[in-house]
Amino acid sequence: MSEFSAEVIGTMVMILLGNGVVANVVLTGTKGNNGGWIVVTTAWALAVFVGVVIAGPYSGAHLNPAVSISMALIEKLSWTKVPVYILAQFIGAFLGSFLVWLTYKDHYKLTEDQGAKRATFCTAPAIRNTWSNLVSEIIGTFILIFVIFHFTDASMGISKTPVGLGSLGALPVALLVWVIGLSLGGTTGYAINPARDLGPRIMHAILPIHGKGDNDWGYAWIPVVGPLTGALLAFTLNLLIKI
Repeated sequence: MSEFSAEVIGTMVMILLGNGVVANVVLTGTKGNNGGWIVVTTAWALAVFVGVVIAGPYSGAHLNPAVSISMALIEKLSWTKVPVYILAQFIGAFLGSFLVWLTYKDHYKLTEDQGAKRATFCTAPAIRNTWSNLVSEIIGTFILIFVIFHFTDASMGISKTPVGLGSLGALPVALLVWVIGLSLGGTTGYAINPARDLGPRIMHAILPIHGKGDNDWGYAWIPVVGPLTGALLAFTLNLLIKI
């Protein structure tokens, strides 16, 4: 795969499985209905794992504009590639959310709760407070990016010979996303990824979803600005501790 197609497909699968578990838990009549937060956070972590397994060997599996920008800031990605990566991530998010809708189409018809339908596409705060919601997204993404900066490759011996872990190399980021969801996700649903939230939110606006409500555009900027700010703060701290 090219870097572009890897980011498209990796993000698509991540969104399909991640938003798919939300649909399974909140939509009426599904076999996973009322599965709970542990089910959601666990499946989202595994969704990230699968996306990284797919895209990792080809693009580094950013799957997130905040990650791509962070990698450019630490000079591990050319700035000329950043728009390409972000475009691919949004296309993947569009496709993944479309597939969730296609899979659960009958259950959208049975579900009366408009907020539940929208939740299968994008995030919303548990308590609506602009400042608190923004801070939550900043902190969650700060942890994501700062820890990613400090991932190390497995090695052996005094010479630190690199040891390839294959697909298991995707496990650390999956565990990281899992603990962020379990620990910090209860406030806003831990978007921590502008493409993950805005892409599906746009699809929610476009798709002919039975009985859907509004798209909550007034909140939509928070899962974009918060993650980007958190990524910038993580980069800044990483820079300061090296001085």
